[in-house]
Amino acid sequence: MTQLTGQPTTDDDVVHLTVPADGGYLGVLRTATAGLAARLQFALDEIEDLRIAVDEACAMLLAIATRDAELDCRFAVTDDALTVEVTVPTVRGATLPAESSFAWKVLTALTTSAAATAADGQATISLLTRRASGY
Repeated sequence: MTQLTGQPTTDDDVVHLTVPADGGYLGVLRTATAGLAARLQFALDEIEDLRIAVDEACAMLLAIATRDAELDCRFAVTDDALTVEVTVPTVRGATLPAESSFAWKVLTALTTSAAATAADGQATISLLTRRASGY
């Protein structure tokens, strides 16, 4: 398996969480994000930026999720990066905000890179954050 970083991962390097697509459960994903980033020795400000980015990505997905949907979150860990992919089933005709939108500006400012796909009744937002050098 290879991920956005181009580095191979093993199943031990991947964490899957599934929560109801409800804003009340986003704290679980934010906490998992912070814990994994701390494990990689990210700086406190990097951890907070990533928590905010995950929250923003999930908010974008919740707006287009089907009723009673679940957010599927996949965290892939490498030596110097954390990739977070959040997927949700979407309502018919749903679209994600344009890359020129404020929400995307937030995602790209807080992460190393952000990407999205929406097809076949589901949408995924992928966030890659590399640890700053010097750690």
